[in-house]
Order: sequence, then structure tokens, then C-alpha cells
Amino acid sequence: MQNQSKSLRVLVIGCGNMGSSHATAYHNLPGFEICGLVSKGKTKEILNEKLGGEYPLFDDVDGAFNATKPDAVCISTYPDTHESYALKAFQNGCHVFIEKPVADSVEGAERVVAASKKANKKLVVGYILRHHPSWEKFIELSGQLGKPLVMRMNLNQQSDGAMWTLHRNLMSSLSPIVDCGVHYIDVMCQMTRSKPTQVYAIGARLTEEIPDGNYNYGQLQIRFEDGSVGWYEAGWGPMVSETAFFVKDVFGPKGSVSIVAKDAGGEGKSSSIESHTKTESIRFHHADLDKDEKFSKADTWINLEDEPDHQELCNREQRYFLKSINEDVDLTAHGEDAVNSLRIAFACDESVRTGKVVYFS
Repeated sequence: MQNQSKSLRVLVIGCGNMGSSHATAYHNLPGFEICGLVSKGKTKEILNEKLGGEYPLFDDVDGAFNATKPDAVCISTYPDTHESYALKAFQNGCHVFIEKPVADSVEGAERVVAASKKANKKLVVGYILRHHPSWEKFIELSGQLGKPLVMRMNLNQQSDGAMWTLHRNLMSSLSPIVDCGVHYIDVMCQMTRSKPTQVYAIGARLTEEIPDGNYNYGQLQIRFEDGSVGWYEAGWGPMVSETAFFVKDVFGPKGSVSIVAKDAGGEGKSSSIESHTKTESIRFHHADLDKDEKFSKADTWINLEDEPDHQELCNREQRYFLKSINEDVDLTAHGEDAVNSLRIAFACDESVRTGKVVYFS
């Protein structure tokens, strides 16, 4: 267990969008102390200036470890570096917070989880929706709908400028339905708590600005052992439509629960990171009919005006990270869920590339 009177010294690796948000949390929250910022480009200087210019800067991960001797590491780099940096952190006796996905392969994710157990150090994966009270409520209410469930979700992002550059860089190693889809696959798995039996997915390459063989639009379908089914779609790029880009919906025999984001789901919002976690309202529809076969109960609206913004969600993730260390929280299920959602996402990716249904044993 961590000495709660001593601040956790964190080395931040990756200082872009998410790295900046996590570093801001460490900078402002009690119990943390940033011991260094690491990036290959200029993002660390930009972030350091934002935070007051007080932190040591490093271009090289090995040099940063040797110079700072951190207690913990925050990894917010591109997915193809996640595994190597996480393994290095455990070898250096550090706890690890890592942005999703854990690695750029299922085998890599399994190696990271195994390394955390061997080192007896905590591994927290950045599934930000798990810390959002509205999404927790969305998942909770789905349990009142009966089985099987039908789950419909998407997050298409019309992007240009810096966001399109980010998306292109991400697609050098992963597709949108892997990088982004693991969030929503994780939600579906929490809703059903059932094993997937098969997946099928389609994809399209709508630009020559990404590597041959990859695609910037994908749609997946999952069938679960309990009869539940779900679909998810994700598209990135300047050509993506903003019509119906924000669908978060589940229904079962007893009714439906829908996230209704009138503002965040509006025109011009698909590329906004802030809007990706906004929910605003939840609509709970009841399927019960009266003797005249009319709905016997009006829909229930749960308004969520005081929901946390993106930075506060990152703050909550980091409070959980600190709690997991200070209180020695058992993260076994957390790691298993992270690997499981990634396994499903990569099975969907395989289906896109082969055109075949992928079955789970």
C-alpha cells in the first residue's frame, strides 16, 4: 500500500489531448506530484507552460525513468507504444495508469496485465465512461429492461485540422472501431454481463491518407450468449456526416433507455472531445400497455445538467487510480474487462478484413 501522507510521484508519458488532461489532474489534485513530462515533440513544452513551467521535461523515456525514479506512470501515447512503456514501468517498480486500449494486440494486453500482477503493482485503464455518473446510470437502468437487450451506439467524428492529424496518426496502427469501439463494447459487456458468441463487422477506406489495409469507417455487430445483440459504428475524417453521429440507446422487453444529447449531439459537435462524454438527459421509456393497448406510463426523463465535464472525468479517473493504490483495491476484474473488450474489438477488426463472421469458443 502507498503511504497516504506521501504524494504519489507520477511520470507523464505523452502530453497530447489526454496526457494534458491527466497531467492537469495530477497538478491540481492532492496526493499527486508530477516528477516529469515526456514527449517526442513540443507538446510537453506547451503543457508545461500551461501548468506554470515548473516540471522537468524529457524527450527520452529511459532517461526520464533514470532521472525521476517515479512511483507511478501515466501513459497517454499512441497505442503502438502502450505495451512497451507499461512493461518498462512495471520493471521499474511503478504503478501504471494507461489510456485505452491497453495495447495494440490482445496478446500485448495480456502481457501488460500479467506484468502488473507479477510486479504487484496497480494497472488502471482509462475507460473514462466508467467514471461518468450518467453512463453508470445508463448501464444501471438497462438492468431493468429484461433480456435480451438490443444495444445501439455510435460515435462518428467529422474532423479537420489538428483533429484530423490526430485521427490519421491513430490509424497508422488501429482502426476507429478498435481505438474508439473498446469504450462502447465495454459498456455492452457491462449491460449484458454475458459472453459474446460471435461478431461481424464491415468497414470502408474513404481516404488515401491512411495506410493500405486500414479503414476510417467501421460498423460492428455483436451477439451474446444471453440472446442480446448490439451494434456500434465509428467513422473519422473530413468526409464524415454529422447526421445521427451520437446514438446511445438500449432496449429490452420492458422498455428502452436512451441518452438524449440535444446540444452535444447537435451540428458541429462530432469532433468535440468535450461533447463525446456529455449526456445531458436520459429518457426511460416503459413498454407496459393498458387494456386499450396504449402506453400506461409516460416516459421518464432524468435530466443531467450538473454532469462532470471532460476534465472532471479525468480528475475522477485519477482519484480512482490513487484510491486503488492507497487502499490496495483488487483490480483483477478491471484488467480482465479491459482485455475482454479489446479481444472483441480485434475480432471485429478481423471480420472487416476477412469479410467473415468471427466466432468465440
